[in-house]
Amino acid sequence: MTIELKLLAWTVALTFAQMLLAVAGATKEVGLDELVGNREFMPKLTGWAERARKAHLNALENLALFAPLILVAQIAGRTNDTTALGAEIFFFARLAYALVFTAGVPYLRTLVWTISIVGLILIFGQIV
Repeated sequence: MTIELKLLAWTVALTFAQMLLAVAGATKEVGLDELVGNREFMPKLTGWAERARKAHLNALENLALFAPLILVAQIAGRTNDTTALGAEIFFFARLAYALVFTAGVPYLRTLVWTISIVGLILIFGQIV
């Protein structure tokens, strides 16, 4: 298995871990009874619980970009050192993003997100 596919799998694992963290935060803040219901009138989350939820949603949005790029590169036989570097940059920036966003560090969060986009651009550049 290529490093790109391995990092895709690890990105899925990271996204899953972020989901669990978001659920833990929501459970702590509003309680399990509220979460197992229809959530029609669920109170708005705040603090780290809300940031964890938003970080998870952002992870899903970025996974929707990363996964197709990796799969296209793999299927087209266009994986190389640049796509590997792009995948590594993306994954480790996303890991840092999850931590920084949940911790509530605003400017660093945006910088780390931008670095993850550089990873996507590197991969995209090899398949077009």
